[in-house]
Amino acid sequence: MADDDRDFIERTGSVTEKLLGQRASADQMAENFALYGLEKRTATLEGLDAELRGEIDSSPHTLRRRVQLMALRRKMGGVHDALRKAKR
Repeated sequence: MADDDRDFIERTGSVTEKLLGQRASADQMAENFALYGLEKRTATLEGLDAELRGEIDSSPHTLRRRVQLMALRRKMGGVHDALRKAKR
């Protein structure tokens, strides 16, 4: 999957659409993220951070996707912090 140029939201949406028949919303992605173990949550957050550090062009689609990715990262970060405080 190293040559996959889709972002996290597109990859996750594609997988859930194949499994469930419909794309997952950002809220559903954050809920599913809560089911991950500590190491997988950490790796996922690091992957999102790496995507956000990447270059961005000024097309409206790219900017919109970047905002969605940032909002998802914020939600997942909050879930991760809450689970860490609960020692999970």
